[in-house]
Amino acid sequence: MRKQIEIFFTALMFYTRIPCPKWVTHDPEYLNKATRYFPFIGWIVAAVSAGVYMATDFFLGAPIAILLSIIAAVLTTGAFHEDGFADVCDAFGGGWTKQKILDIMKDSRVGAYGVIGMILILLLKFTALSAIPFSQMWMVLLAAHSFSRLCAVLIVATSQYVRENDDAKAKPLAKSITAKEIIPAIVFGLAPLLLFQRFEILYILILPLLGTFFLRRYFHKWIGGYTGDCLGATQQVTEVLFYLGLVAFWKIEYILL
Repeated sequence: MRKQIEIFFTALMFYTRIPCPKWVTHDPEYLNKATRYFPFIGWIVAAVSAGVYMATDFFLGAPIAILLSIIAAVLTTGAFHEDGFADVCDAFGGGWTKQKILDIMKDSRVGAYGVIGMILILLLKFTALSAIPFSQMWMVLLAAHSFSRLCAVLIVATSQYVRENDDAKAKPLAKSITAKEIIPAIVFGLAPLLLFQRFEILYILILPLLGTFFLRRYFHKWIGGYTGDCLGATQQVTEVLFYLGLVAFWKIEYILL
């Protein structure tokens, strides 16, 4: 039990800005195993985001509450995944060889592709969340944040890490992953869907799963695998695709009924 607690706090320390006990270390062994808690970290981020939304919606209105909830999620993770998405936009937008793409992703500067990509994905996220009723927002956020992180885990499980140097952000995370990490991750990633109490809700997973498949294929085509930034981009894209899938599902259901 003590070991699992240490692994969980390692995941919390690596994936968020939430303070952790001082005895938590950067042990690469624990960081590998912490992958199992990546979707569970989504529960925590979603709880913060949903809490801010529910606390401010009545006083400030839905648009401002949604924006504040997005800001809360970004602050909770330290823009960890957003940074990865921006780096991927810059790298794959401006690089035409594997080495060039990897070099751009390591660059701390943000280019036009990254800025434009972040603006567009945040606008899309805000617009999609605006279509979700207040009563279901917390469930949607919980399911989206956890499942999108599971999508990133699926890429780790089915692909290979491409950096060979030791200065990369996520090398310890990606060195190895076993069934002991995958199975808990799947449970944490799918469990929030039970809150909807509808089997049909599984249809909304089609878009994020397709997004994961095509992103993995795209990464393999250009760099032969993935990096930590690729995982961050996968989380961001599949989170938005989850919202879009849900909105589309409700729209289709309304038309058919």
